[in-house]
Amino acid sequence: MKPLSETYKELGIAFSFPIEIKNADGDKTYYEDIDGFCCKCEYDSRGSVTYYEDIEDFWYKREHDSRGNVTYFKDSDGFWYKREYDSKDKQTYFESSDGLKHGTPRSAKTCEGKVVEVDGIKYELRSL
Repeated sequence: MKPLSETYKELGIAFSFPIEIKNADGDKTYYEDIDGFCCKCEYDSRGSVTYYEDIEDFWYKREHDSRGNVTYFKDSDGFWYKREYDSKDKQTYFESSDGLKHGTPRSAKTCEGKVVEVDGIKYELRSL
């Protein structure tokens, strides 16, 4: 990631630190300080960070459910996790690249993909 200050210098644009850029919702999308640290972020429509990257080439991505809970996380070090929540935002399932698992994934609790036979005719179940 190239610091914005370098581009400003190349173009002859005057600036001072810290450099901060915000989107229309007021979320900070870029930050750079006098010590050379800089980072950028992307947000979803709810204002939750979906992507982060910094000058040291560290990054992470996040996915959120409709209530803002983080359901998936992955970073540049190869670490990831998945989470599921109930209707009260209580975590019901967790799995990570470290081999940790807690709870039962929603997909294992459904009849999705199971075959039933009614009056001699087989039907494969799917969720709507």
